[in-house]
Amino acid sequence: MTPINDRINRRIALVQLTAATMLAAGAARAQRPDPSLAQIKTTDLGHKTYMLEGQGGNILVVIGDDGIIMVDAELAPLHDKIKTAIADNSNLPIKYLIDTHFHGEQTGGNAPFHRDGAIVVAQDNVRVRLLAGTTNGLNYNKSLPAHPDAIPTETYVGGTKTVEVRGRRALLTHATNAHTDGDSWIHLADADVIFTGDLFYNNDRYPMIDYANGGDIRGMIRANEAFLKLATAETKIVSSRGAVAGKAQVAEFRDMLATARDRMAAMVGKGTTEEEALAAKPFADLDAKWAGNDRDSVNFIRMAYNSFKRS
Repeated sequence: MTPINDRINRRIALVQLTAATMLAAGAARAQRPDPSLAQIKTTDLGHKTYMLEGQGGNILVVIGDDGIIMVDAELAPLHDKIKTAIADNSNLPIKYLIDTHFHGEQTGGNAPFHRDGAIVVAQDNVRVRLLAGTTNGLNYNKSLPAHPDAIPTETYVGGTKTVEVRGRRALLTHATNAHTDGDSWIHLADADVIFTGDLFYNNDRYPMIDYANGGDIRGMIRANEAFLKLATAETKIVSSRGAVAGKAQVAEFRDMLATARDRMAAMVGKGTTEEEALAAKPFADLDAKWAGNDRDSVNFIRMAYNSFKRS
């Protein structure tokens, strides 16, 4: 086979994989559960702190003496059910709604909770992404600019930010270029809880790394190393995905990411193309635990590869 034909065949293969990814994403959207049937499950984390599970990412609820801090809002149609679940433990107002990043499963409920009176807080890139709209690098799906009521009104640029109600304090830390370019993770020292958003997954699946919007596997690793450094054996580590975890689960997830990073860095350093990386299946041994299907395997290769290629 000539070099030209070889390149053409590789490009055809990549187009086919991309088309398959887009079809699968469309099918997944069509199969999303009916919000009217959703049940909100509450887990007591102690010290008037709760995790709520619904149909989007998990929510953290922090109850103070004069108000509530809520982290992430799931989807707008779940607003009333989320409020009812919170009211089972407190009738105080939600003073602050913190977005861990801009994706719809975290910010979809921003507008109704903001209209209820909550101040929406986020790292400033969340505001920028929601104002402009975004494009997914894997399937090229576009998200339109968000409604003005959904835009964070209190932001920070880098480092950390403190959000307080009387008797409770949440420390936000910006994870630079990790799941996205606007991730915040939250530490509640009084409850010994770390809320990671999508920086850590506790569901035995590869994470989504949104490289088209600043995500990078290396930033994901740095964030999980920060969790491991801060946490003790008793710390409750809460992800947007899955049940409450501890240091062992975070360490396993970090190790998987580090293995993938090192393999991909070596391939990129040798000049490997994305098509060649896909054909090589460099994470085949990891797939047995972390890939739910072939699409997950392909997508994670693409996310790791493009972490090193993003501008």
